[in-house]
Amino acid sequence: MVAFGKNYHYEKSMVMNAPKEKVWKQISSMKAFNQWNPWMKLDPNMKIVYSGNEGQVGDKYCWDSKNDDAGAGCQEIKELVTDQKQKTEMIFERPFAGQATSEIALSPEGNGTKVTWTMDTEQDPMMKIMRPMMDYQMGKSYEEGLNNLKKLVEK
Repeated sequence: MVAFGKNYHYEKSMVMNAPKEKVWKQISSMKAFNQWNPWMKLDPNMKIVYSGNEGQVGDKYCWDSKNDDAGAGCQEIKELVTDQKQKTEMIFERPFAGQATSEIALSPEGNGTKVTWTMDTEQDPMMKIMRPMMDYQMGKSYEEGLNNLKKLVEK
């Protein structure tokens, strides 16, 4: 039997042919993030409510969908370091209650910008069993999101 710890970490990186300042504009607010967020397409009728000051700590959005793949929850910016990183906290209400942190970090890579997107959470025993499936799903979603971001910033 495979044993997994309770902490779950996922990360994916991609190099974009764009200066970090251009990439920063797409990650430094929740409205900008949702322009390339892969989960937004799960439900075009999803209810979205923004609050806080856009592009500042406390910038937040909450979503509510009848589609269980999207569920309901909130994501709030907890830390911003201009042109370097954005860190958020996510609270999930449906289909499963939970909490996670996410970070998007920018670093120079040749003439472009390396974007590293991470997620950290704790998993209960049932979720640990599903970890290989979760890695697969996270990989697909993060790949799609980073490709969406790449298209936006390389225009």
